Amino acid sequence: MARTSSNSGVNLPRDVFMHLLAIITLIASAVSFGIIVFEFINIQFPDIVSDPYFSLSSHLSVMRSALAALVIVFPVFLWASWFIRKDIAKFPDKKDLKIRKWLLYLTLFVSAMVIIGDLVALVRSFLEGELSQRFVLKVVVILFIAGSAFFHYLQELKEAKGKSIRIFDWTVISIILATIVYGFFVAGSPQNQRLVRLDERRISDLQNIQWQIINYWQRKSALPLNLKELEDSISGFIVPRDPISSLDYVYKQTGSTSFELCAFFSTSTSESYSSTLGTYREKPLMPVSAGHAADNNWSHYIGEGCFYRIIDPQLYPPIKDANIVPKPI
Repeated sequence: MARTSSNSGVNLPRDVFMHLLAIITLIASAVSFGIIVFEFINIQFPDIVSDPYFSLSSHLSVMRSALAALVIVFPVFLWASWFIRKDIAKFPDKKDLKIRKWLLYLTLFVSAMVIIGDLVALVRSFLEGELSQRFVLKVVVILFIAGSAFFHYLQELKEAKGKSIRIFDWTVISIILATIVYGFFVAGSPQNQRLVRLDERRISDLQNIQWQIINYWQRKSALPLNLKELEDSISGFIVPRDPISSLDYVYKQTGSTSFELCAFFSTSTSESYSSTLGTYREKPLMPVSAGHAADNNWSHYIGEGCFYRIIDPQLYPPIKDANIVPKPI
């Protein structure tokens, strides 16, 4: 049976659960908050050295995952902290619980190690000449997170009370809430994100069609007259259609070795790079092999977007002329 005292209000299993819940949700909230702010910094200050192949969508995806965690976990931490404080105010003897002391000192220890580690990393980076605005901002973020936790729980151990402590706690809470609100602004609304994902599906369909056209060219030394000619009952390929309208994508043969693919888009890739955090500096494209050189430009605006392609016979020779074994697509 759980050890319970009506005078002290001690319920060891419940007390252990609440303190563990508070410390775990604190750690999860701190990690999620750090990830969100790190992604703010990564997007606003792209670095050619540490992030040579910048992908805005990947940074926003990481940010959304951290936002989802913070929105759920941080209120749980606030509730657990409020419950513990209320319980201790009702039963002052609980301030001396060993589990409470152990967890508070553990939090202080982890926070102190993080602060020391950040200072070591900052000095090492400075000595190696790799100091950058982006790196300094990230160190400041970590110092803020670890320092806030350290100061808060140090005051808990000292049993400090007063207006200044409440102001500090509410300031930290306000910063986190502001970060959540701004994170939703940067990541975009769920409705807009759905439109972005639909456009990504359209681009994926066009890429698939493009490689089927190249495959057709290499095997027949000619471009298809229409997309229906690409369908193959043996391989199982069926020409995809627009995910919303179910209309066929537009294919135009513009020459003996050139063609154009078109689709109607709901968002603009240029806006996604400029409207979220203001200015954005372009990053170099991911290096591609000769066989995938045509995949490097799928930028589009709202409305109809067309992509002009020219097949280079030297890069994509007809298979019968190249005397090579066909490779599955």
